[in-house]
Amino acid sequence: MYKIAIAGASTLVGRELKDALSESPLAAANFVLLDEEQAQGQLDQVGDEITFVQAIAPDAFDRVDFTFFCGTEDLTRKHWRAALRAGSTVLDLSGALDQEPGVLVRAPWLSSEAVAADLFTPAVVPANPAALALALLLERLQQAAPVRTVFATLLLPASEFGRAALDELHQQTVSLLSFQGIPRELYDTQAAYNLLAGLGEAAKVSLGAVEARIRRQYAALSHGRWPALGLQIVTAPVFHGHTFSIAIELERPVEIATLEEALSGGHVDLVLEETDSPSNLAATGQNDVLVRLRPELDARNSTLVSRLWLWAASDNLRIQAQNAVECALDLRRLRPLGTVQ
Repeated sequence: MYKIAIAGASTLVGRELKDALSESPLAAANFVLLDEEQAQGQLDQVGDEITFVQAIAPDAFDRVDFTFFCGTEDLTRKHWRAALRAGSTVLDLSGALDQEPGVLVRAPWLSSEAVAADLFTPAVVPANPAALALALLLERLQQAAPVRTVFATLLLPASEFGRAALDELHQQTVSLLSFQGIPRELYDTQAAYNLLAGLGEAAKVSLGAVEARIRRQYAALSHGRWPALGLQIVTAPVFHGHTFSIAIELERPVEIATLEEALSGGHVDLVLEETDSPSNLAATGQNDVLVRLRPELDARNSTLVSRLWLWAASDNLRIQAQNAVECALDLRRLRPLGTVQ
């Protein structure tokens, strides 16, 4: 029997993680839900277990086997060392620790993961869902032919920035429809009905920080096996779901069928029908990355491709939660019996 703490349990990622844990082999664990002051006392549920959200007290991590940090970066930085000192394995979904010495960025879905956690690993960062989706697609394509270049545009949903961003996007939408002034506390600009490559000067969230994190984590997953990632992030006026436009050039031409075969497989759903396009709505609740291949055909041979476009979509919250659970299952070998008897 394991004991699992979720710090930031009331966040969007925390709620998705609770669902993922309830459907996993860790569902029988004892759960402790932790959060900041404004969420304390809320009644919540993990699987069949009903519990209250508690304060993060000095003894909150005692006898905890796994601690998932799902809240703000500040919350993670404030408490993760206390969890380590208590003997807990730390999994950071906030991304705050991906530059800490010895902390590993992990994605067990990648078949070529070369670096494994050991007893000296201070914490693990389950890879950002956008970095994971891009890495998964690049790993698959590399099976068909070496990739020379990759450039991606990521359309970012409001849920990437948490519940406050969802609320502000909703309020802006309603206000614009009723010809009223719009709230700008988080974005400091109009996000509703708009596509933006930058936010207002007083914005409380940063596209640059998100872009830098995805680049770092993609590079960490690559271990030098794939080309550097060219990345542009654009905020989209949607609530959930990542969507990607990805341009790829291969080192040599290959058959279209070979590319389709390479992309197909676990965690990737290759969409072949023109009328069934991947989208953030289609990806909702899916554990797979939905992708459509659009080749730029060689004029001399209509079956060979060296340049291609991928249009892909994934449920950012669900992919992140599923990856975190897979990381915890992978780390069970370090604590095969748990600490709670």
